[in-house]
Amino acid sequence: MNALPVIVGALCVMAIAYRYYSAFLAAKVLTLDDSRPVPSKTMYDGHNYYPTNKWVLFGHHFAAISGAGPLVGPVLAAQFGFLPGLLWLVIGVCLGGAVHDFMILVASVRRRGKSLAEIARTEISPLSGVVAGVAILFIVVIALAGLGLVVVNALAESPWGTFTVGFTIPLALLMGLYMYRFRKGKIGEGTIIGVVGLFAAVIIGGRVAESSWAASFTFSKNTVTLLMAAYGFVASVLPVWMLLCPRDYLSSYLKIGTIAFLIVGVMLVHPHLNMPALTPFTAGGGPVIPGKLYPFVFVTIACGAISGFHALISSGTTPKMITRETDTRVIGYGAMLMEGVVGVVALIAASSLFPGDYFAINTKVDTPEQQAAYVRMVDTHTAEGFDLQPKEIDQLQAESGEKTLRGRTGGAPTLALGIAKIFNAIPGMTGLMKYWYHFAIMFEALFILTTIDTGTRVGRFLVGEFGGRFYKKFEEPNWQPGAFLTTALVVAGWAAFIWSGSISTIWPMFGVANQLLAAVALCVATTAIINSGKARYAWTTILPLAFVGVTTLVAGWESITDIFLPLTRNPKTAAQGYIDAALTAVLMAAAVVILADSIRRWTGGRPRPEPTAEGLANDSALADVPT
Repeated sequence: MNALPVIVGALCVMAIAYRYYSAFLAAKVLTLDDSRPVPSKTMYDGHNYYPTNKWVLFGHHFAAISGAGPLVGPVLAAQFGFLPGLLWLVIGVCLGGAVHDFMILVASVRRRGKSLAEIARTEISPLSGVVAGVAILFIVVIALAGLGLVVVNALAESPWGTFTVGFTIPLALLMGLYMYRFRKGKIGEGTIIGVVGLFAAVIIGGRVAESSWAASFTFSKNTVTLLMAAYGFVASVLPVWMLLCPRDYLSSYLKIGTIAFLIVGVMLVHPHLNMPALTPFTAGGGPVIPGKLYPFVFVTIACGAISGFHALISSGTTPKMITRETDTRVIGYGAMLMEGVVGVVALIAASSLFPGDYFAINTKVDTPEQQAAYVRMVDTHTAEGFDLQPKEIDQLQAESGEKTLRGRTGGAPTLALGIAKIFNAIPGMTGLMKYWYHFAIMFEALFILTTIDTGTRVGRFLVGEFGGRFYKKFEEPNWQPGAFLTTALVVAGWAAFIWSGSISTIWPMFGVANQLLAAVALCVATTAIINSGKARYAWTTILPLAFVGVTTLVAGWESITDIFLPLTRNPKTAAQGYIDAALTAVLMAAAVVILADSIRRWTGGRPRPEPTAEGLANDSALADVPT
C-alpha cells in the first residue's frame, strides 16, 4: 500500500478533531476563562513556578510528553502489521489521549499546580490519593526505565550519536542563560543559536566518529546508563529556566521540524508500505512482542494514542508555567495531537522496511540458541508465504556506517533506518544515508532524554509530596537537601531497571503501567467533571476510560502469565520475573481500587472529601464561575 493516503488521511482527521472537538471541550466541559488566576503568577518563585511564553511552553510540554512512546511503540507494534497501529493511533489520540492530557492540565492549573495524586485525594477520596501516589511513583520509575533503555540501546557503541546528543546539553545551558539572563526575552536570537548549534552537532559528530577522538565517545550500555542517570539528576535539580525548559524548547524545534520534513518526504517519495496490513503474529508468538494483537497492540503503542505518563507532566511542570487558562487548549490537546502525528510517521517509516529486514533488526541473536531460533522463524514463515528473508539489511548497514544492524532491538535503529531511507530517496538528498541515519538517532535520543529529565523532576515532586507527610520540609520544592535526596531516589530506581532489564521485559511492563495510569487519570478527570456539576459531559472521559481500563487489565494479566512468570523458571532471570510480575500485579490492584472508589463517588456512595482551608482559598473545580 502507498503511504501517501495514510499520512494525508491521518492529518485531516486530527485537524478536524482539534478544530471542533477540542473547541467543544474548552467551551462546554471546561469553560476556559483567562480571568481565573494561574499558579505561575499567584505562586511565582522564579524556580518552578514561572510564567512562560505559550509557544516556548508548548515546546517544553511537547518535548516532555513525546519520549520513546510515539517513536518506538508504533515501530514495535509494526510486528502485527501497519493497520491495527494506524487505527489506534488516529482514533485513540483524538478521543482519548488528547482529551486525557487537556483535562488533567486544566484540573492541575485550577488546583495550584498540584500533582495527579493530590487531585485524586481532593476529588475522589484520601484513600485514592494514597493509592494513586504509590502507584504513580512505581509507574514513573518503570516508565523512565522503558524510555531510557531505548536511549541506551541507540547510543551504546555509537560515538557519533553520543557526541551529538551530549553536545546539546551545554548548548541548552547557553540558550537558557542567553534568553533569561544575558539577553532577557530575546527568544528569537536564542532559538537561532540553538538550531544552528544542533546542525553543527550532527556534522561535527560525524567528524569525531571518524577521528582519533572516537574512542573517547564510545561507551558500553552500562556506561551510557550511568551518564544518563547523572544527566537526569543534574537536570532535575537545576532551575527550570536554566536547562530543562531551553533544552525542551530546542528539542521541540528538532522534533517538529524533523516530523514536518518527514511528512513532506513521505508525500514526495510516497514509499510503499512493505509490511502487510496484518501479519501472522497477530495470533501471538512474535519475536518483538510475544503476546497477541489484542490487547498488546494497545499497550505497545502507548504514548502515541494515550499515555498516563502525560498526566504527570500535565500535573507536574507544565501547569506551574501556564500564563493564561486558554493556553491549555493548544498545549494540552494540541501537543498530544502532534504526538499522534509522530506515531503515525514512525509507523510509516518502520513499515516501509521489508519484513525480513525489520525482523532481522528486531530479533535478538546474541547467543547460539537465539540465532538458531531466528533461522527457524525465518524458514518457517517464509515457507508459509510470509517472506522473512532479509532484502536490504547488508546494504543499509554499509550505507549507515554502523558496524552491525542485526539484533539491534529496541526500535530506535529500526526507526532511524526507516527515516533515513525516506530522506535519502528525496530528490537531491541521495548519497547522504549515514548522515540521515545518525541525524535520526540524535532526533530519537533527544526525544527521549527530554522525557527523562522532565519525568525525573516530576518523580522528585511526587516523592517530595509523599515525604512531606513525614517531614514537612520535603514538600518545599526549593529546599535543596530534599531536592537532592528525592531526585537521587528516583534516578537510582529507573537506572537499576535499565541496568538489569531488556526491551522484551521492560516495554510490556511499561506499556501496562502507562495505560493503567491513563485509566487512573481518566477516573480523576471524570470525577472532577461530575463534582463541578457537569455530569452530562462525563461521557467524554468515561468512554476512553472504559476501553483503556478493560484492555490494560487484560494485558496486565497476560503479561504476568505469559511473559513474566515464565522468566522465573530460569535461575538467571528468576528475580527479574518475580519483580516484574509483582509490580504489575500491584499496579493493577491499585487501578482497580481507584476505579471502584471513583464509581462509588460518581454514584453517591462516597461523599466528596471535605476541602481544606487552603483548598477553599485556592482550589477550583471545573466550574463556570471564576475563582
